[in-house]
Amino acid sequence: HWCPPCRQFTPMLKDFYEEVEGVEIVFISSDRSAEDMTAYMKESHGDWLAVPHNSAVANDLKQKYGISGIPALVVVKLDGTVVTKDGRSHVTGKTPAQAVKDWKA
Repeated sequence: HWCPPCRQFTPMLKDFYEEVEGVEIVFISSDRSAEDMTAYMKESHGDWLAVPHNSAVANDLKQKYGISGIPALVVVKLDGTVVTKDGRSHVTGKTPAQAVKDWKA
């Protein structure tokens, strides 16, 4: 995969996702092609959702949440309200239980 920080973070996110309940991940790709996205998902991703590569939904969500670099993890409530735009540091710096507890506080 072409993004070294993503190669480092994605396995951590997969482990995190497997340990928590009540959290869903929706992957929005910045891969160069749909084929690259599919290959990376098969290779490294957890069993989470994804929007179609380079779709209007993907581009709208990136714009809505101000995604300018990757990897990014925006934590939102069910209604789309932002909990944190720095979910990545929560996943890498806290236990899964503590991160989820903080997000739901």
